[in-house]
Amino acid sequence: MIQLDEKSYLYLLSIIPVMVVLFVLLQIWKKRTQKKFADLGLLKRLTPDRSNFKSTLKLIFILLGIASLTMALVNPKMGTKLETVKREGVDIVFAVDVSKSMLAEDIAPNRLEKAKRLVSEIINQLASDRIGIIAYAGQAFPQLPITTDYGAAKMFLQNMNTDMLSSQGTAIDQAIELASTYYDDEEQTNRVLFIISDGEDHSEGNVSNAVEDATNEGIRIFTIGVGKTKGAPIPLKRNGIVESLKKDNQGEVVITKLNEDVLQEIADEGNGEYINGENTDEAVEFIKEQLNQMDKKEFEAKQFAEFKDQFQWFLAAGLLFLFLDIFVLDRKTKWLKKLNLFNER
Repeated sequence: MIQLDEKSYLYLLSIIPVMVVLFVLLQIWKKRTQKKFADLGLLKRLTPDRSNFKSTLKLIFILLGIASLTMALVNPKMGTKLETVKREGVDIVFAVDVSKSMLAEDIAPNRLEKAKRLVSEIINQLASDRIGIIAYAGQAFPQLPITTDYGAAKMFLQNMNTDMLSSQGTAIDQAIELASTYYDDEEQTNRVLFIISDGEDHSEGNVSNAVEDATNEGIRIFTIGVGKTKGAPIPLKRNGIVESLKKDNQGEVVITKLNEDVLQEIADEGNGEYINGENTDEAVEFIKEQLNQMDKKEFEAKQFAEFKDQFQWFLAAGLLFLFLDIFVLDRKTKWLKKLNLFNER
């Protein structure tokens, strides 16, 4: 496994295509200028030792040198050993509502982005708990299975959007049923499900039955409400610009409201708590306290250890390529000229 220490330096690689383009333009300009000066056959006789290949070779060395030195600045680290470590924690699944109503901007910047920020901040407070992520709208879709890889969890979380599921609605019952399949450790006594939603449930399923089945399996359900009870329209955007507001079949603007009653009822039946997510810090602190009160289950997790710096190899390669560029001259090498490796005449 490889880690990159300073990813910000990767932008330096953009110099490479710029140099290639400039080199090509320079060669075109040279040929046009030479044609104006003299016949190409005559120029070859005047400069018999000039190599056309060497200028390209020098450019290749320079580009390889830049690429190598850039990677040295990035400092890749390689995990040399996979080891098993003991951890204690709770199995947590986040079910995030990605229905169109989550685009409402009654809470900045919108409900979905607020939900993603809440989950991200909760993950930041975790130490060794295992987490999974589910996206749901008109149906539930698994995003990330139970894992201890918080970095991967945040990556999947940031990629979630309202276009990832074609069927619209808010099937909370399906999200709960799918979450029940996530907990792969039968001995884990503390199983937690966080439902982050505006509470608008348009599914035809039975949420109460889904909650009852989940609690029978030892799952505690916490609900986090995002949005405001007074409601807001749903903006439809293209390239970040609002084109219109979502309307119903009668042509009326749809007003979506935070339904705290539904979320409160689910939390009560699921032996959990309802949390209003408007104040991120307060919500995260409350959740942290709840998780700390739960008994932790010991489990094994594999992770790469003994990450070692690899920058020195790239630094050495970069310096080597730059030295080669210095010693490679534009004229033909006599002994290579005899071998005629590059088919030069």
